[in-house]
Amino acid sequence: MTDKEQMSLFDITPSEIPLVELPHAEGAAEALPAKKTARSSKNISPAISNTVPVSEQFASLDALREVACNCQKCPLAPTRTNVVVERGDRNAKIMIIGEAPGEQEDLSGLPFVGKSGQLLDKILESVGFDITKDVYVCNTVKCRPPNNRVPTPVETNTCKPYLLEQIRLIDPKIILLTGATSLKSILAEKLAITKVRGQWYEWEGRLVMPIFHPSYLLRNQSREQGSPKWLTWQDVKAIKAKYLELMGADSVVGDDEEF
Repeated sequence: MTDKEQMSLFDITPSEIPLVELPHAEGAAEALPAKKTARSSKNISPAISNTVPVSEQFASLDALREVACNCQKCPLAPTRTNVVVERGDRNAKIMIIGEAPGEQEDLSGLPFVGKSGQLLDKILESVGFDITKDVYVCNTVKCRPPNNRVPTPVETNTCKPYLLEQIRLIDPKIILLTGATSLKSILAEKLAITKVRGQWYEWEGRLVMPIFHPSYLLRNQSREQGSPKWLTWQDVKAIKAKYLELMGADSVVGDDEEF
């Protein structure tokens, strides 16, 4: 399989994605014990201090979910249908952080399950990731902003302790930031996502890479060299290679390797 053929595995358009019946939020994630492992420090950006006071930390993700689902701290609470906390494996080594829930996510209570989420899954699967085991997915903001507008600073700052606690409890090796909102929330990076996507950062002892949001790829279908899809293909291969390196695997991600 050539590089271009393999990239076509996530060649998808909005009209090709059927909106299926979505699972209910209740019981979406199985409770698993939190874990702590040592992290090696090796990369280019100095760590940014982002911690939640011990008195405000959660004992488990289930405790976090319960509090978040009853949260009334910001203006988004009255307009939401469901609080959107998480999906994926709580033992995953890769955490993906998006912006905020959309309509489908608000209805289901699960992040990244609409058209963008289905494309995200195809991108991950194109290099052999198992979306049920290898990734944990959440958003910067847990409630849908009206009309899918960009979350305000008040909303992102109010929700940030939940996000930081998810990172602490999941303890991922790699964090992927999809889009500008998650980039600003975690790295406080002021540059445009087009300038920093594909770059590895070190943040709190973890490897972090900003990538294009799948919704941006849905609006830009070209797979020509230099296009957003082509760049994302380079990024996802680099992510898989780094993942294998950190996991101590012998496999190498090549242009022609089929996963």
